Amino acid sequence: MYHNLEAQSGVPRPPNAQPNPFGNSLYGASSGFIRGGLGAYGERFLGSSSEYVQSNISRYFSDPQYYFQVNDHYVKNKLKVVLFPFLHRGHWTRITEPVGGRLSYKPPIYDINAPDLYIPFMAFGTYVVLAGLSLGLHGKFSPEALNWLFVKGVVGWSFQVALLKMTLFSLGSGEAPLLDMVSYAGYMFTGLSLAVLGKIFWGYSYYFLLPWTCLCMGIFLVKTMKRVLFAEVRSYDSSRHHYLLLLIALAQFPLLIWLGNISLNWLF
Repeated sequence: MYHNLEAQSGVPRPPNAQPNPFGNSLYGASSGFIRGGLGAYGERFLGSSSEYVQSNISRYFSDPQYYFQVNDHYVKNKLKVVLFPFLHRGHWTRITEPVGGRLSYKPPIYDINAPDLYIPFMAFGTYVVLAGLSLGLHGKFSPEALNWLFVKGVVGWSFQVALLKMTLFSLGSGEAPLLDMVSYAGYMFTGLSLAVLGKIFWGYSYYFLLPWTCLCMGIFLVKTMKRVLFAEVRSYDSSRHHYLLLLIALAQFPLLIWLGNISLNWLF
């Protein structure tokens, strides 16, 4: 029997090997048992693990394509909400729809309150270009200066995201998708670009546009984060919520003043 196996497999028998008295029966039975066990429980385990991972990825990071489903109508109305949030008469709650047996949020093209990444990325690029143009008008433009402005904008954006995420964590919930926070934080570059553009055409307008941008961004984030907090935080503490929302609003003034000051210095 052993010689037959050796002949079939083409693998030479070790010198001290002894024939297997049970032949292939034990191996076949054990391998069949393993395959049967994996078929019954392994697929269920792997399937549940895959669903768990996918649900957590979709919850914390979401699908990036979702944030770019926009059109001209959405962009125009969203800019009005960001730049004039106190004129928004509708609700701030996102619209849900059943998908695959559970509720999901409608994309930005169907919901003005949905976050998107198209406007933040476009506004950020506009901010960098206008800041570089402002330096060029003062004879300070250089490729290194443009790189510095880009890094400065990324640092400010990251600080805003960290502020929003830490607010949720401090209240016992950090389950809002990260890309949602990146989107909400990036809207600050819309008003900031407008302020820098005003500074290029008329320097004194900057001292009116920048405080206006800080105020509107604070109102927008307070309204938005209040809705996020109510939806995500399980325990409600009115006084603590109010203090944290006030902190977010007040933080817009030093942050946007720092980003709006177009210079090659780190602090000024």
